[in-house]
Amino acid sequence: MASGIASVSRTELAQRRQQLRRQRQVRRLQTGWRFLAICGLAGGLLWVITLPAWVIRKPEQVQIEGHQRLSPQTVRTLLPLNYPESLLRLEPQEIADQLKAKPPIADAIVTRQLLPPSLTVQIQERQPVAIAQSTPQSSSSASSGLLDADGTWMPLESFTALEQSFQKPALVVIGDWSQYHTDWSALYESVRRSPLKVSEIDWRDPSNLILKTDLGIVHFGSYNSRFDEKLQALDRMRQLPKQLDLKQIDYINITNPESPLVQTKQGKN
Repeated sequence: MASGIASVSRTELAQRRQQLRRQRQVRRLQTGWRFLAICGLAGGLLWVITLPAWVIRKPEQVQIEGHQRLSPQTVRTLLPLNYPESLLRLEPQEIADQLKAKPPIADAIVTRQLLPPSLTVQIQERQPVAIAQSTPQSSSSASSGLLDADGTWMPLESFTALEQSFQKPALVVIGDWSQYHTDWSALYESVRRSPLKVSEIDWRDPSNLILKTDLGIVHFGSYNSRFDEKLQALDRMRQLPKQLDLKQIDYINITNPESPLVQTKQGKN
């Protein structure tokens, strides 16, 4: 009986060893197939990425939307692309972020299309509304810049270098931008809505804002919540040229909108 038990035990052990060998072989085969599958997928992905059909080969495959002042050709020169470019390797958000870092571009959205292969770039341009100068004589110096309606300062060269036909804004602002930029948006909106024509804003002295208007030079005093009221009072003086030669006026003092003062050159002397 003992020999029978030993015989059975040896048989079972042999079967178990054989079973373990088969399991190891199966695992090796599974590992091999997984490796081949991964290599196949990686190779397939590389093949797909490099497909000629999904490659942008020329700037004309980039569609520009939303442009106003800038031409599509100019916007394309701002894109960080080196043709040919695989569409699947491009990062639309990264392209949009780099585009928004350019002074003329306020916002950008980039989308890609595989068939036909193309990029669509939607932009919102910054619209310069005024020339910003630190002093009246700095119009051609490096300190000159441009302002949009929100008060964003932009180098003048960022526009003139892109568009030779760039038309500078008619409005000029003189002063230290760091001192007035927080008030600029509200002041510009008031000036824009006013029927008065304003060609220059002198903000060098914060205690006396000076505007050059179609009625002449006007002293407003410090910029405050009564600015709109002062503009309205000035607008009511539109009949002044019929009463007095504007060439004889040195400046108008509208610090107190309820009692404007006209300083004549003769009276000043």
